Amino acid sequence: MSSVAREFVTKAKADWVTARREAAATQDYNPDAVCFHAQQCVEKLMKALLIFHGQKAPKTHDLFELDRLLVLADASWKSDPLDLQVLVPAAVDYRYPGVSATKIEAELAFAAAERVRRVAGPFLVKFGESI
Repeated sequence: MSSVAREFVTKAKADWVTARREAAATQDYNPDAVCFHAQQCVEKLMKALLIFHGQKAPKTHDLFELDRLLVLADASWKSDPLDLQVLVPAAVDYRYPGVSATKIEAELAFAAAERVRRVAGPFLVKFGESI
């Protein structure tokens, strides 16, 4: 199996740990970080799955494009577009001045990422990985 795909999975796990830790923070809580790391976890899992399916992982943050490519690679892939939509602003918007995530947006992003992780889990198992 591809070492690049496995590294994507490792990095996705690290992003999830960071999102989870920040989501539970009682001091210096940073909703931008929750959103960003939740989105990054999903993006990296999707890219890993593309590679495991013998596809290229494009250099994009566009979860809808990654989702489209995953469906082409494996018709049984089914993520919820609403979950992807919640995560879209987290890729770039919240990293720069002028836009900040709220606690509610962070909670929604975290929950959306958890649902996509659950969808990805069985696919990853087929390739000897887990989340």
